[in-house]
Amino acid sequence: MKLTEKILLPVLLASGFIIAVPASAKQVKLEVAMAEPLILAEKKNTTFIKVGLTGFDFTKNGTDRAPVNVAIVLDKSGSMDGDKIIKAREAAKMAIRRLNENDIVSVVLYDSTVRVIVPATKVSDKDAICAQIDRIAANGSTSLFAGVSKGAAEIRKFINKERVNRVLLLSDGQANIGPKSPGALGELGGALIKEGISVSTIGLGSGYNEDLMFKLADRSDGNHAFAENGLDLVRIFDAEFGEILSVVAQEVLVKIKCDKGVRPVRVIGRDAEISGSNTTVLLNQLYSGQEKYIILEVEIPAGHAKTTRKIANVELSYANMTTNTTDVLASTVAVRFTNVENEIAENTNKDVMANCMLQVGTMENNRALALRDAGKIEEARKVLLDNGIRLQAAGHRWGSKDLSLYGAQNKSDAGQLDKKNWLLNRKKMRDTQYKNLKQRGY
Repeated sequence: MKLTEKILLPVLLASGFIIAVPASAKQVKLEVAMAEPLILAEKKNTTFIKVGLTGFDFTKNGTDRAPVNVAIVLDKSGSMDGDKIIKAREAAKMAIRRLNENDIVSVVLYDSTVRVIVPATKVSDKDAICAQIDRIAANGSTSLFAGVSKGAAEIRKFINKERVNRVLLLSDGQANIGPKSPGALGELGGALIKEGISVSTIGLGSGYNEDLMFKLADRSDGNHAFAENGLDLVRIFDAEFGEILSVVAQEVLVKIKCDKGVRPVRVIGRDAEISGSNTTVLLNQLYSGQEKYIILEVEIPAGHAKTTRKIANVELSYANMTTNTTDVLASTVAVRFTNVENEIAENTNKDVMANCMLQVGTMENNRALALRDAGKIEEARKVLLDNGIRLQAAGHRWGSKDLSLYGAQNKSDAGQLDKKNWLLNRKKMRDTQYKNLKQRGY
């Protein structure tokens, strides 16, 4: 069925804000809010806009979910021998059992070479597919780039905008054959997302390159997860397929047009295109019941007390995976100027501010990681400790348990920078950074 366009008309509320009236019950929820709805008059201000997108719920039995087209790409190099390959087989078979006859699956193995053991096919004989998986044995080197490329080739056989097209990559080692840098894998991810293919990456153990796996997932808007050992694989595969099977929207495009004189400064934690007063962000997918958000920092020129100013118009378009339509929603956001400083704090949106602080704190955590990589251990430690203090203070101020917990984690990270603990802790830090920046569901 070809996607058709359905435009929703905006309605002005008494509050002065605009929302879109949905044409059906199954619509993504668009919420646009200022971190500080009231700002100080007679001076230039910098604050944040949050664009929140929440996927609608499926029916209880999930019969209205979109069919999937997934390639499971498994590392079977020699380092995967033993419990790792056993748990990888178990996790892959569990994932197969969750699919139905409307779904497409392929299974690709890579070591020194790449081999397709299950070509892209409808999941009509799960036992036969699982039998192929049971025969996987570990040996050889790690041709990671070629493995992902072959998985994408299998996806292309049945690629369709009405399917969820995803490569799921598992690796426990360094890419040592073919392209092997984070930049090269990031470019591959960036190319695949243009085709509508996302890549989720799972790094197993302490031997893989987390920057490479992070970048591949990030550029393709997939997920990234760290499995400390083989026992984590079933849980992570289960969570990943839970998301794959709950996609409600694809080709999610957010356009933020700032009002004349308002300057977009940066989008925190996500790739974005800023051109003049316009900011564009592309998300590959939204999941049922999950919120993903965009934080845009803006600079607002001075205004007079007791006046209201529009800050931005926001337009959201996406492919609705249950109605096979392209839906368009619109909203706008404004601020009011005041001379009373106490009013600003009293009217601050606590939830939005907590989201903003989490993103800023995550970027600081990443800065500390870069300092540690450069051998500046004490500087990294100070950044983490200061970040922890700020996050915990913000958590108390804005009533956010997540901020307080992340603050405590930053303080703990500060004590894990020595050579003995760094290899493992670095992977944990990257995993949490990805979860925060992408609002990953697991």
